[in-house]
Amino acid sequence: MDSDRQDGREPKSASSTRERILLLMKTRGRVSASELAAELKLTEMAIRRHMYELEHAGSVQTVAVRQPMGRPLHKFELTAVADELFPKNYHALALDLLTELDEDPETAGLIDRMFEGRMRKLRDRFLPRMQGLDLEERVQALAAIQNEGGYMAQVERDSENRFTLHEYNCPITGVAGKYEQACSCELALFRSLLEVPVERTECLAKGGGRCSYSIDGKASL
Repeated sequence: MDSDRQDGREPKSASSTRERILLLMKTRGRVSASELAAELKLTEMAIRRHMYELEHAGSVQTVAVRQPMGRPLHKFELTAVADELFPKNYHALALDLLTELDEDPETAGLIDRMFEGRMRKLRDRFLPRMQGLDLEERVQALAAIQNEGGYMAQVERDSENRFTLHEYNCPITGVAGKYEQACSCELALFRSLLEVPVERTECLAKGGGRCSYSIDGKASL
């Protein structure tokens, strides 16, 4: 019996084994089932089961490697999907670049223009999703848009036809904590998409437990 499986059920260690496989492939590049089996001290059959799951998830693909003689050798390599599983440091890079602009008197004014330009692009991208919707539908559509960006958004509605949009995660909190233009442009974006007054009542970047937006459904801009 393979050490990876007992009683026909996947043990808790299976996911950690696949994580080790992905880490090995990240550092080694293309690998064969036999190479992985030797490295992880598992049978090739166990490795192939894991590779099947990883291929099904879109993290790994099979490639044929030509040999000087004989049939091509089949190996595995990571896909672009798998690249997203590894740590990224984009926020640090963004902060470094913004700081460079901010510290140079000749370019400091560009920061406001960059955030405003980003807001306009997002507005133009998402406005078509608001067409023909009533306010409640627009608020729900906005929550869906924010969730697609990793904001963990939820909507509350009271009896006075007022809505509150809560965001429990801020993917750009590192940037927003230093450059409040990020928050002000998000607020301007929400007002433009919803076409009603919107006010921020809590902010993660300012120490709040979440970002909360009060949306007045009884008024119009």
